[in-house]
Order: sequence, then C-alpha cells, then structure tokens
Amino acid sequence: MSYFVEVVKAKSFRGAAIALNMPNSTLSRKIKELEEFIGLRLIHRTTRKLELTEAGQTYYGRCRAIINEARLAHEQLDSLLEQPQGLLRMSLPSDFAIIILGPMIKAFSDDYPSIRFDLDLTPRNVDLVTEPYDLAIRIGQLPDSGLIARKIGTLTRSIYASHDYLTKYGTPETPSELVNHEFLTMRKDLIEQCQLSRGENLINFRPKGRFQMNSIGLLKRFASIGAGLAILPDRIAEEAVASTQLTKVMPDWKANDVTVYALTETRLLPAKTQIFIEFIRKRLSEKVS
Repeated sequence: MSYFVEVVKAKSFRGAAIALNMPNSTLSRKIKELEEFIGLRLIHRTTRKLELTEAGQTYYGRCRAIINEARLAHEQLDSLLEQPQGLLRMSLPSDFAIIILGPMIKAFSDDYPSIRFDLDLTPRNVDLVTEPYDLAIRIGQLPDSGLIARKIGTLTRSIYASHDYLTKYGTPETPSELVNHEFLTMRKDLIEQCQLSRGENLINFRPKGRFQMNSIGLLKRFASIGAGLAILPDRIAEEAVASTQLTKVMPDWKANDVTVYALTETRLLPAKTQIFIEFIRKRLSEKVS
C-alpha cells in the first residue's frame, strides 16, 4: 500500500523508485502483486503517463489515510524521546521567510538538532497532497483548497516612505491627503480594498500607483529608494526604519492586519511538525520592539 501511495504521489514509477531507493522493476512487480491480490487494476500504464483507474482513485484515498496513520504512529514515538527527529519539508513565501522566519527557524534548529530541514521558497500554492511537503506557511487570504489552516500569527501594517520621497512630495498628515501620493502596491491590495484605522475611526481606500508586484521585499526596496508610499508589515519594515531608510507615515493610523497560516494536509501531524508550528506561533505573537 505504501509503495502504491508513493507511485501516485510521484506520478511515475521511476520517480517513486528513486524516492524509495529501489529498482524500478521491483516496484513495478510490487504494484502488480497488489493488483493481483485485490483483483482489480489500479493503474493504467502507458509510455507517456500514469493514470489511476476508478478503483485506483478510490483505493488511493483510503490508502493515503492509512499510511499517514501508520507513519504518525511511528513518528509520534519521537516525542517520547523529547527530541523529535527527521526531515521537515516546508514551502515558505520567500520575503517573509528571509526577513522574519529565517532567524526563527535557526532558533528552532538550535533547540532540535536532530531535525533536518528542506526549505522551498515559492509563492505558488503547492499541492500538499501530491507533493512531499509537511506544511506550507502562507500570508493573507487563502484560496479554498480543502487543506487544514492553522492561524499562527497576525502582522500589523502601516504606511512607510523614504525621507527623500517625503522631502520631495510632502508628508501626508490625514487619510484624505493620500490620494495625492504615489503608492507601491502588492497585487492583492489592488483586488482587496485597504482599510485604515485609528481607534474607532475606519476609512476604506484603494491605493493607486504605477508599480504593482508580488514581492514584499521588492516593495520595501522600492519604498526605501523613494519610489512611493508602501503599506508594509511592521515586522518587515522594522530594520529599514532602524537604519533610517524608511519612515512611518501617519503613525497613528494602521492598515488592516494580515494573518499568517500554517497549512497541512491533515490534522494528524507528527511531533516535529506540531512542535515547529507551535514554536513559530509563539515567536510571531511576540511584540515588535
């Protein structure tokens, strides 16, 4: 059953054989024996691709759950040793990982030296069912994927600009003045209205500007060289503020927060994944100095 699950995940016998470190012929024979035992064909084999039969699709859904339970039974024994171990595969948003998560992951690795890490920095929505990831960290609104989403933090956001920009174009003091300024925007902020709040006062507006992007790191860089105003998470802007590259604009006003999630395929998690999620959750809850 576990061999069958690996073949489906890899979408090929060759890929699964490499992952399992066994000859391709041996793996093919094992799957054939499984089909003979069940009495049904599970996989259509062609020279171009591998496809599941209707029986194979049904069987895979049940097998995957059983294999996960068996794996969990073994991996949770690690917690009895007080030192979880193994490989932790994660998909992370690149800028958030580099600026914020990097030091946290290093601290976690110091506490748990028996855990190894495979970090994939990508903005795409990885498939946690068919791809070999233990979890994915994502920020903001999530697509409807059927995955288990755990809220692990909230990032407060403010408006920032460089000293050069503010000297050249003036410093806005009220929300009504923002319409006269160039905004650097994340693509998602063009879709979702931004909200500014000061106490009980709430104002909705849609930032406008010539530059839109999908990288918080690039957004911060453009703001620091005077290209416009940017709405940034305070944690990400913190270092640039300390080095005077950026200045907080209208500091009494806050932009709407964004939520950080840990995504997993199942609620049944091995100890290494559970402990990592809790570790990051605690670190993200710490106040920005």
